[in-house]
Amino acid sequence: MELLTDKDIDRIIEMAWEDRTPFEAILFQFGLKEKEVIELMRANSKKSSFKMWRKRMAGRFTKHAKLRTEDVSRFKCSRQRTISMNKITKR
Repeated sequence: MELLTDKDIDRIIEMAWEDRTPFEAILFQFGLKEKEVIELMRANSKKSSFKMWRKRMAGRFTKHAKLRTEDVSRFKCSRQRTISMNKITKR
């Protein structure tokens, strides 16, 4: 695992908690495989939070691109606002 900044770690944790963000997106952006994400989550979470996350991720087909149904084709929720020029755009 390469050296990650605190900002990178925060973003990886956020992505790991998101239902619609697959582990492949984390691999693409940060170069971390699923096993490394699990290690990062274990090291940077309280024991109870880590257990809750693992239980939650165990049944999520959206966390793996190959298991997704065809109607799920995005990394982010369609309701998520886009960020441009450091400002959140309005709908």
